Amino acid sequence: MAPPNPDGVLRNAGVALAPDWFTQVAVNTPAAVHRAQSLAGRRSLKKEWQAAWLVNGVRCMDLTTLAGDDTEDRVARLCAKARAPLAPHILAGLGLESLQTGAVCVYPTMVAAAVRALAGSGIPVASVATGFPAGLMPLDLRLAEIRYALDQGAAEIDIVISRSLVLRGDWAALYEEIAAMRDACGPAHMKAILATGDLATLRNVYKASMVAMQAGADFIKTSTGKEGVNATLPVSLVMLRALRDYGARTGFRVGFKPAGGMKTAKDALAWQVLMREELGRDWLRPGLFRLGASSMLGDIERQLEHFVTGRYASSTRHALA
Repeated sequence: MAPPNPDGVLRNAGVALAPDWFTQVAVNTPAAVHRAQSLAGRRSLKKEWQAAWLVNGVRCMDLTTLAGDDTEDRVARLCAKARAPLAPHILAGLGLESLQTGAVCVYPTMVAAAVRALAGSGIPVASVATGFPAGLMPLDLRLAEIRYALDQGAAEIDIVISRSLVLRGDWAALYEEIAAMRDACGPAHMKAILATGDLATLRNVYKASMVAMQAGADFIKTSTGKEGVNATLPVSLVMLRALRDYGARTGFRVGFKPAGGMKTAKDALAWQVLMREELGRDWLRPGLFRLGASSMLGDIERQLEHFVTGRYASSTRHALA
């Protein structure tokens, strides 16, 4: 049996492909949109409660740089921010001794630099792999990229699936592909990026989520951040319902990572409220929830400074790196 992650969450062992778990599932799209959009108004977070939720958002954040002009220096600066995501006076004003992000996420060639910069911090390095973002590479090369990232020191691997397999309903091939990636990851935790903006329907989102979990994914993730449409609340709601259904059948709790398009503190609150309402407070920790974003950290820090000092600072004072 797979060992638990650092949060004590038992790893998803996966199951044999079971299409009867998802092929007949129907999704009421208007109802999903209404439910997702109504949640923010149902739970109002103010003052110290809002501050606490924003701090938790930082704790659950995968601080990310996936740019074509990434350098080791940029990664080192990002890692320094991951170690100390809030300015010292904000941390002191909140009564906290320390805070760090859930992980740092980079390309495979930047993993070694991130590992060096995070040495001794306990912050894991996540690496995208498998031909990110499109995944249009032969499977053996995608598996080799996973192994390369692991050799460089990655503790988590964010893989991408072949969207074409979802669009033509080839669930057996999708399952085999993801299972091979999970096997290549070994003890490293695997997040399966579904690229939901490319999957056409919410029914496909549910089906792809279930296949990824049956194949052993430790997390399911909405997007690469490179699609035309990235994380949305209705898509996230459907994925959380799949998480809940899978857990009810197997007893395994699989994590969730929305990514792409989230830029504000308000976004961090909205996705946490969704998690709380759909899956409960136990999911609001790094072992089961990650926010795949970086730009929102600046706005979170700005909002927390206002809570501590009563003044809004210029956004330029809270640059990431």
